[in-house]
Amino acid sequence: MKLPSPSKLKDIAALINCQYDGSDDHIITGLNEIHMVEAGDIVFVDHPKYYDKALNSKATTILINKKTECPKGKALLISDDPFRDYNKLVLHFQPVSYSMKQISDSAKVGAGSVIMPGVYLGNNVTIGTNCVIHPNVVIYDNCHIRNNVIIHSNTVIGADAFYYKKRADKFDKMISCGRVVIEDDVEIGALCTIDKGVSGDTIIGAGTKIDNHVQIGHDTQTGKMCLMASQVGVSGVVKIEDGVTLWGQVGVKSDIHMGKGAVVLAQSGVGMDLEAGKSYFGTPAQDARTKMRELAAIKMLPDLMKKINA
Repeated sequence: MKLPSPSKLKDIAALINCQYDGSDDHIITGLNEIHMVEAGDIVFVDHPKYYDKALNSKATTILINKKTECPKGKALLISDDPFRDYNKLVLHFQPVSYSMKQISDSAKVGAGSVIMPGVYLGNNVTIGTNCVIHPNVVIYDNCHIRNNVIIHSNTVIGADAFYYKKRADKFDKMISCGRVVIEDDVEIGALCTIDKGVSGDTIIGAGTKIDNHVQIGHDTQTGKMCLMASQVGVSGVVKIEDGVTLWGQVGVKSDIHMGKGAVVLAQSGVGMDLEAGKSYFGTPAQDARTKMRELAAIKMLPDLMKKINA
């Protein structure tokens, strides 16, 4: 999330009442979680396992729960609870504001687009030209639908990221401040859910076609001309290149990369990066031909055991 205008380190520290290490005038331009950070961003870290990753990331301000050496050119915000204070900053710069109208006054709909009865468009939603949004679709605040897009009934675009911190007695919700961007010529089936980014964008690439009952997690980005069949589930922060096909009931682990043109056969579980141009099957997914040979070999085991025991 980019801030409305650049802010100084001393002013950000005052907002969350914490100590800091760095120049008073050190400039901050955005807030991001670790997978999406850019220069100018604040990133939070509250576990020793991830200190080095955060300190050496592109982020130039680190909200951290330990005094440590500050990398050159960066600044530290030292907090007893970085997760809590990150949420405070999100709510300060993007206060919650609900539209109680079915079509928000700030929503914009392009020429030739059809918005059917029961559709909800939140604050700052944009719909491009020649789109068809079928009944009872819900599009949350700040989401952007480009041109020639079809969204079928009861799909939800832009719900919050599934991102929580486990406390001793509860789960604390991370406040989502990202968006969903649906590019040109996309078709999304009925009863799908595409979650907004935690702080960046969830992106569905141009020409991609998504079947009914598909879930796509926060900050996932698909390339152009991808296909996803019914009941596919994609976790957060997945990078899917152009032309990838996911057949029915494929499940995809978070924070992995799927190469251009990869094909994953039905009911497979993807737990690691996939190379471009290959077909995969099984759980965990592996080269489809290899997996099929393994299954054929397993079918032969009873006869082999009979021969061994004869």
